[in-house]
Amino acid sequence: MRLYLASTSPARLSVLRGAGIEPLCYSPEVDEEAAVREREAELGRPLTAPELTEHLGRLKAEDVVRRHGAEIDGLVLGGDSMFLLDGEILGKPHLPEVALARAKQHRGRTGVLHSGHWLIDHRGGETRGAAGSVDTARVTLSADLADAELEAYVASGEPLELAGGFAIDGLAGAFIERIEGAPSCVIGLSLPALRRLVAELGHPYPALWNR
Repeated sequence: MRLYLASTSPARLSVLRGAGIEPLCYSPEVDEEAAVREREAELGRPLTAPELTEHLGRLKAEDVVRRHGAEIDGLVLGGDSMFLLDGEILGKPHLPEVALARAKQHRGRTGVLHSGHWLIDHRGGETRGAAGSVDTARVTLSADLADAELEAYVASGEPLELAGGFAIDGLAGAFIERIEGAPSCVIGLSLPALRRLVAELGHPYPALWNR
């Protein structure tokens, strides 16, 4: 069973490869801000962070199926992740000063990362089913981190394009004191959630192993 990843995220690709899955990757074309506004208008209320991640994951998977369906014969996975601290969504910091301020805010405290997934069964030229889920992990940053350590991390450039401003599988791995939840969820793709979705669509998860 071939897995198609509706993402070009190196982190998500790394998680899958480490789990014995070599997916075919497609870059989704989704105007996320417009899509969120449209969905919130339909609901008449703001989307929660878990709802956001699953909705965006669904749109990415559906976009790839819509544009590349003729090339696809397998399962298409879309995903999105959001990190919250004190209930505030912290996206990619982009700027060093923003990354440093967020790292200091997170130091010694626990944030929540939501990872949304949407899996589409598209075989034989047609969509046969779809399912979604959100997995959540709690991430605690060490309280004894010195300002100099955080400054060196920001200077490396690693956190600037990462949601929440850290990566457990990168330089910040030594800064993360504790994780409650699936470690892969923190990287952006929950393997336990993927396994459950594959089973929900009627397939054995080991059928994805192709490395």
